[in-house]
Amino acid sequence: MRVPRPRKAAPAAQESPETIHSTEIASGLPPDSLALSLLLGARVIAAVRAGKSLTQALAVLHAAPPAARAAAQDIAYGTLRRYAAGEFILGQLLERALPHPEVEALLLGALYRLQTRPESVHVVVDQAVAAAGGYAAGAFKRLVNGVLRNYLRQRDGLHSLLAADDEAAQQHPRWWLGRLRRAYPDRWQDIVVTGNGPPPLTVRVNRRRALVTDYLALLQEAGLPARRVGRDALLVERAVPVDSLPGFREGLVSVQDAGAQRAAQLLAPQTGQRILDACAAPGGKTSHLLELADVDLLAIDIDRARAQLVEDNLRRLRLTATVQVADCRNPGQWWDGRPFDAILADVPCSASGVVRRHPDLKYLRRESDVRNFVRTQAEILDRLWPLLKAGGKLLYATCSLFPEENGAQIDAFLVRQPLARRLAEESLLPREEHDGFFYALLRKAA
Repeated sequence: MRVPRPRKAAPAAQESPETIHSTEIASGLPPDSLALSLLLGARVIAAVRAGKSLTQALAVLHAAPPAARAAAQDIAYGTLRRYAAGEFILGQLLERALPHPEVEALLLGALYRLQTRPESVHVVVDQAVAAAGGYAAGAFKRLVNGVLRNYLRQRDGLHSLLAADDEAAQQHPRWWLGRLRRAYPDRWQDIVVTGNGPPPLTVRVNRRRALVTDYLALLQEAGLPARRVGRDALLVERAVPVDSLPGFREGLVSVQDAGAQRAAQLLAPQTGQRILDACAAPGGKTSHLLELADVDLLAIDIDRARAQLVEDNLRRLRLTATVQVADCRNPGQWWDGRPFDAILADVPCSASGVVRRHPDLKYLRRESDVRNFVRTQAEILDRLWPLLKAGGKLLYATCSLFPEENGAQIDAFLVRQPLARRLAEESLLPREEHDGFFYALLRKAA
């Protein structure tokens, strides 16, 4: 079975995914109804399947009622995590592809709700039919009703068929599964199961503002049980909006995966050092370095909007660094000639270790992307290495699970750079407490 690939452009007759909210709400769907949430979720799902990132697609929800927005996000994330499973079932139930991508996405979202809310199947079907009234003057209502009721009647048989399809059963692209099986023959199934689930909510306590033990007590008082999973990391047992975290606005904590927090700990900044964070956005690792020591830090990112996120994070945490919009591969445009004591190269990668946070990657990534990332990573390493002083340290970091981007990349770099010494290497496979990351700490010999 093949999952529909992203389309280059939506058909001219299709409503733009950015056109939203007032039309649907005015059409009679109550703002707190599941029907509205399914319709909005379908907009997001269709946009991702058409080639948009999930971040871009979620922007269509900004003016939706809060309750509908939260439910729509759950539907979108849950549906996208189940890559190929819903498509497989629809392929069995539909005689031909639907002419309207958003109606297909609505069915995918409704199937997700039927599978995860078995006690509410009649409500889900009813509300999905109501949502279908928003398309083509209700012409798809009968089809949506029939497809979902056929699914309920044939559910056991359909899921038996699904179990025999590799992509649908594992909910990952076939090429991705092949790479995981080759790299982790004894662990690939655990990796896949973890990648298909929801991510943990992990916070990093700002040690300049609070003690971990004191903040843990604040969470308990707020009715948010948590446990320690790292030096500065607390895993909150129940996912909540970040603004609900005690002291978030005041800079007491940041949301950051426990595995991502290893970067600053491995680089171990020392007071007075001059440090470069070469691919800084959104600023989690940047701010962690500043929380650990008083350093002179330059944070650069090629994207202006993402560089603004770094500045916003620093402002909230009351930290100071120089933030610059630049391409780290062109140091002639931004480097002042003074060597750095330490460099963090958190390079662009396939992000295969954080897919549970970014399920759109299952739809958007291609196997050829891995080769392109490998070339970019090698170029970044080669361009940054001359900026490091003798005796200085460079931390290479990815959130990838693929060896070409990790150990093999570093092996090739050590061949190219005879003065590079590997001090440490750490591979974190995704598990309940953290996502998947790779780190290699290098030192430049004198």
